Amino acid sequence: MVTQIDPAVSSVGRAFALLSVFQSRDRELTAAELARRSGLPRSTAYRMAGELTGLGILEQTLDGRFRLGLKLFELGQLALFQRGLRESAACFLADLSNATRQAAHLAVMDNCEVVYLDIIRPSPPPRLRSRVGGRLPPTVTGVGKAILAFSPPEVVDEVIARGLPRLTTNSITDEARLRAELVKIRRTGLAFDHQEQAVGTSCCAAPIFGANHQVVGAVSVSGHTSSIRLDLVAAAVQSTAAGISRVQGAQT
Repeated sequence: MVTQIDPAVSSVGRAFALLSVFQSRDRELTAAELARRSGLPRSTAYRMAGELTGLGILEQTLDGRFRLGLKLFELGQLALFQRGLRESAACFLADLSNATRQAAHLAVMDNCEVVYLDIIRPSPPPRLRSRVGGRLPPTVTGVGKAILAFSPPEVVDEVIARGLPRLTTNSITDEARLRAELVKIRRTGLAFDHQEQAVGTSCCAAPIFGANHQVVGAVSVSGHTSSIRLDLVAAAVQSTAAGISRVQGAQT
């Protein structure tokens, strides 16, 4: 993936673009890879990578490659906790995972994408695309659909306008079908992912509300399709979402 940088973009914007080229599968990148993916000249990419290394945002290996630094990790963790939701939901999420013996997720919506704030995985965990801090299209996840169902219409319209991606053959790519499912979620308070983001895994999710009954996130349980009983975990998921909602409502 190559991002073309406008020459008028500030140095802060260029530094952000350089950091944004790292993906979940990347452990380390060369200066050439940083330049190619960001669209920056190689000399500029190398100079900025050096400056970011000096600040602890990046780290340089013995063979000259670059990786994300611990300072960036510290700032990321601080950002998650400052949202308040992750901190207030921590005990609820742990109880949900223990009670169902499945992976419990806490997520919010940001820029029309699902962002996972916290994940508690059992052993052995199901194979999922989700990771803490990771992003996924909302229409292929239970948490994303739970949030969308209670979001303003313009948010739903924007998500649809960006396209409905197909991650598996079960992913919803039809607008009418998606809107019908969102209506059902608003009626039942439950959203499901039937192998839509990963083959072999299924999920049950429920929305979390803050002040004035505005949706602020969602919680879910995910597991192997062959072993998880979505009908049996649904009550626990809804109860967990209701508990977190009460805390969020009291804090806002």
